[in-house]
Amino acid sequence: MDRLAAIEIYIRVVDTGSFSAAARHYDIGQPAVSKAVAQLEDWLGVKLLLRSTRALTPTEAGQSFYVRARRAVEEADEAVLAARGTAVGLTGKLRVSAAVCFARLHIVPRLPAFMEKHPGLDLELILDDRNIDLVEEGIDLALRMGELIDSNMTAKRIGEARRRVVATPAYFERHRAPKAPSDLLSHRAVIYSRDLGGGENWTFRKDTIDQSVKLEGRVAISATEGLRAAVLSGMGLAVASEWAFSPELRSGEVVSVLDDWVLPSVPLSALYPTGRMASSKARQFAAFVEECLAPEFAPALLGRPGRQRVA
Repeated sequence: MDRLAAIEIYIRVVDTGSFSAAARHYDIGQPAVSKAVAQLEDWLGVKLLLRSTRALTPTEAGQSFYVRARRAVEEADEAVLAARGTAVGLTGKLRVSAAVCFARLHIVPRLPAFMEKHPGLDLELILDDRNIDLVEEGIDLALRMGELIDSNMTAKRIGEARRRVVATPAYFERHRAPKAPSDLLSHRAVIYSRDLGGGENWTFRKDTIDQSVKLEGRVAISATEGLRAAVLSGMGLAVASEWAFSPELRSGEVVSVLDDWVLPSVPLSALYPTGRMASSKARQFAAFVEECLAPEFAPALLGRPGRQRVA
């Protein structure tokens, strides 16, 4: 058995969820794919796949082997290209995790240019507002907003966005716009309950003056998309990351107030699984995102971004 070929076939089977799709990719018969996976299982001494009439699902051992094997194959391919000095675009598969709303507003619209530059690359965007396990899910790169709480990743800060107090002009026609943070006490607020930076409690700074305010609101929402919908409907004002409303702030559909007061900024970080070198694909995609978002995120940077271990 050609072990490397069998490993690559197994990776393709997991990627596609199908023996037949893997067979088409390698232009071989489906029985040959099944045989290669069976031989790999015999060699490893573990069952890699759970087979049913509807789906192929990796076992726990199969998922662990898949993640590490795919990384090893990709690094081997990159080593070959580097040794040859081949000036080609990125190839293979890249799995990137990002928050749903952030990706919809700021990543997906910019993807065509990146994908056109790298025609040999397959990109899978895993959109989820939860902080998923990069190793367990086989993620190469995660783009996360806010302060980091994970301990098993290496992070590079690639930008920061300002927080603003926002609402629709119609809302401020019905409720006088606040002139100072303390005026927020008389307003209806929509609370973003997952914001680790404050939630209901915020400290505003102006020069050397700090004002702490607890927002009052009957509605708390755990997803940015929901917060956007609530604010755009005129339900109330919100403390939100500027990126979450940047299209509406530009168009005037939403306005910000108290702009001479500063709230804690929102960091944007690129995260990689600790314990292994980040792939060239992951690094280049993170650099692409950083470059694209620089006009909106760079002005808020407080010092030079650096690489850090997340505590």
